Amino acid sequence: MLLEVAGLKKDAIDERTEKLASGDWSGFTADERTAFAFARKQSTAPWSVTDADVRQLTDHFGRERALDVIWWTCRCHYMTTVADAFQLSLERDNVFQKK
Repeated sequence: MLLEVAGLKKDAIDERTEKLASGDWSGFTADERTAFAFARKQSTAPWSVTDADVRQLTDHFGRERALDVIWWTCRCHYMTTVADAFQLSLERDNVFQKK
């Protein structure tokens, strides 16, 4: 839903999520690959995130945007954990889409 809210069409979302899930991120920019790797590391082994990981984000995005990446991945991981814990289903419709 977030990709749709960002303006991507269904076909583009399907293509992007398929590429992400494949693990072959070569079609993405270096910035995107860095953010994806950080998010994966943070979700699978958050205790292993180091100053070097944050520095790498800062090198690619600048200080403020790196903070955005860190904050957003933390929020998404938290929301996923809460939803999983309470077995909450995803919204069926995009509540932000104009009808």
